[in-house]
Amino acid sequence: MVESAIRVVELSSPFARFAGRVLVGLGYEVILVEPPEGDPTRRELDGYAFAHWHGGKRSVVLDLSTDADRGVLDELIAGADILLDGSTVGSEPSVSQHDSLVHVRVTPFGITGPRRTWAATNLTVAASGGMMAQVGEPDGPPLSLPEGQAEQLAGVNAAIGALLGLRARRFGPAPFIDISAQECVAASLEAATLAYVHEDRIPGRPGRVHPLVPHGLFRAADGFLGGGLGGSPRMWDATLQWLIEEGVQDDLDHPRWSDPVERKTHQDHLFEVLQRFLSKWPKEEFAVRAQDRKLPWAAVDGPAELLINPQLNDRDFFLDVVSDDGVTRDLGFGFAFPEGRRVRELVVPGLGSDQSLATESRTPAVPPTEGTQPGRRSLDGIRVLDLTWVLAGPYCTRILADHGAEVIKVESSGRPDPTRFAPAMHLSRGPHDDPDTSGYFNDVNRNKRSITLNTRSPEGLAVLADLIAESDLVIENFSSSVMEKMGLGYERLRELRPDIVYVSMSGMGHTGPRSSWVSYADIVSASTGLTALTGWGSEDVVGVIYGHGDIVAGLQAATATLAALEHRDHTGRGQHVDLSQLEAMAAHMGTSVIQSTGTGRLPEPNGNAHAEYAPHGVFRCLGPDRWTAIAVRDESDWRSLCELIERPEWSDAEGFRTAGQRRVRNPEIAAAVTAWTRTLPAEAVTEMLQRAGVPAGTVQDGRDLVEADAHLRDRGFFVRRTHPRAGAFLHEGVPVRLDRAAGEVRSAAPLLGADTDAVLGGVLRYSNDKIADLRANAILC
Repeated sequence: MVESAIRVVELSSPFARFAGRVLVGLGYEVILVEPPEGDPTRRELDGYAFAHWHGGKRSVVLDLSTDADRGVLDELIAGADILLDGSTVGSEPSVSQHDSLVHVRVTPFGITGPRRTWAATNLTVAASGGMMAQVGEPDGPPLSLPEGQAEQLAGVNAAIGALLGLRARRFGPAPFIDISAQECVAASLEAATLAYVHEDRIPGRPGRVHPLVPHGLFRAADGFLGGGLGGSPRMWDATLQWLIEEGVQDDLDHPRWSDPVERKTHQDHLFEVLQRFLSKWPKEEFAVRAQDRKLPWAAVDGPAELLINPQLNDRDFFLDVVSDDGVTRDLGFGFAFPEGRRVRELVVPGLGSDQSLATESRTPAVPPTEGTQPGRRSLDGIRVLDLTWVLAGPYCTRILADHGAEVIKVESSGRPDPTRFAPAMHLSRGPHDDPDTSGYFNDVNRNKRSITLNTRSPEGLAVLADLIAESDLVIENFSSSVMEKMGLGYERLRELRPDIVYVSMSGMGHTGPRSSWVSYADIVSASTGLTALTGWGSEDVVGVIYGHGDIVAGLQAATATLAALEHRDHTGRGQHVDLSQLEAMAAHMGTSVIQSTGTGRLPEPNGNAHAEYAPHGVFRCLGPDRWTAIAVRDESDWRSLCELIERPEWSDAEGFRTAGQRRVRNPEIAAAVTAWTRTLPAEAVTEMLQRAGVPAGTVQDGRDLVEADAHLRDRGFFVRRTHPRAGAFLHEGVPVRLDRAAGEVRSAAPLLGADTDAVLGGVLRYSNDKIADLRANAILC
């Protein structure tokens, strides 16, 4: 293993460990500090949980209850560049802060605010952050996403924070970074909060149908399919033509269905016709046939099927985990890095196998400093040419813009970002025909500049080439062949700017047998196992309908972008990061694959149950659709819960002592807990449990997050900014909080084309006459 220029010390936790894994994927040296009994994941899934989360790291054992080992930790940190700190608020070890140390603190609620010391698990943070309110049947309980998605959102944001911190220490002391898992979840909800902020509307749980666009989950002859009608008239026309060819169109060939508003209004009927057609097809055959017609469908695959996905295998996504027990196949990383390198294997460290590192003298890899520059943000001076649209790409560039990058969004009045005008995604109290008043667009594109440019003309492409030559980064989420067809593949980009960092974000990647597949977030969720594991059983799959896959792809792309900038600073070389949204989401599927390859046990959807905790789920409270999530981790939590529900006799009773025993008696226990929670407001239940030390969280929707969450309010998470056309409204905050070089919501989203003249004149130094000539010839439109 080549020695890394960057050393990371990890004090692990469920909310921090994924950050360490991401940094391993970047080639950084990550030293895991374990207690004498070892990290808890060594005892989960026969040790395969440890192999997944900590493969590729190094292991040092320290007993931080002793003064001697706390001193050793201080020495270890003195030689580190990053401290990834998942220790509990209030019981964290005291460590010396060094000017070169990027200290990333990852906790459930952050280090400030009234709930900073609350007990939490993935379930309770998913509830309090707003995720669970978006998953499940409308008339059923909220449903947790599988494989610790709330924990992993915190982890990837922490990795972003670490990379931002490395940049910030070039012009001052390294920052302290506060990551709240709840805020990471609250910033990842697609339209849930936005619907309330911009339309006074609280979306209900959508079940198996997307709340905004005509997509959903359907039964096939041998499982499930994810997909729908897409977002363009061409896709509807192609779907209808297929139905007519098969003679199963019912009445959908009537002219009334050519109107997208009519299709949306009577979507239930349309989906009934589709379901009758789909139920006769094997899922994989239908998906392939649909994609041959450029229609957005995918088979809903489980972890075992994920392992044989031809696209993932062609692109060498999977890796081998090597331990004393042998070699096990596992998920790879969200993107190949650096310069297209794939990690082929990770060695699982033995407990304390790298103990010599604890006393090794090392100097952090601090780059030459540019002098202290108060007020400078991490990405000030970085210019991004933003060719993205809808959600995944704009979410990536929003992160960069929040932290100081100059992001120039290229649009055209003839083909603007669909979220500016598509009625289902516009999110506005007014008419949906104004491209500048869309709440969806305006949230994900704050802090950016907008230019309009006709890129279908040679003159427009010439302007685009000039912009590329003046940019550090080009980011796009087109289909895989679009940039080449424009004459702007990576080799051409390098001619225009030799050290350019180019991040492409197509659904499947630029290579492989499925590189041309049409992809939406639900297609990615279906293909990666996320949908298959979201439900109550193998025949009762509910799936993930909102754009979680888009958010994950945006976060992984932001990570890749920052890592590529760091690589360029060290080597002088740019690179093409060929990010596949499929791989980005697959990288967030936790232990689902290694469980099947290692233990031979295939994971299945299990509702809100947990392998180690019981009871574990959501419980109905006073009022319509009010719920609290409760996670009993151990005997102490169980005894406290028994006292609250007035069943003290259960505390030590035979048949209730272990999580396994309680799981067997779950119906009886759930009924008793519900009898208590049903009489109380959800917030009261949550607070009473938290006072007793039991992890609990109210299942919050968009209104709860904005109006009722005192903790988010205390931390100033929602930020009010005024838009020139839409007026003042609240924006989701920046979940990666640096104590210096901090990101912020500086300005509302731009009006369509508002910065065209300023960018062409200021960045490209075009004369006023040249700009006027381009406009007269319909190039700037």
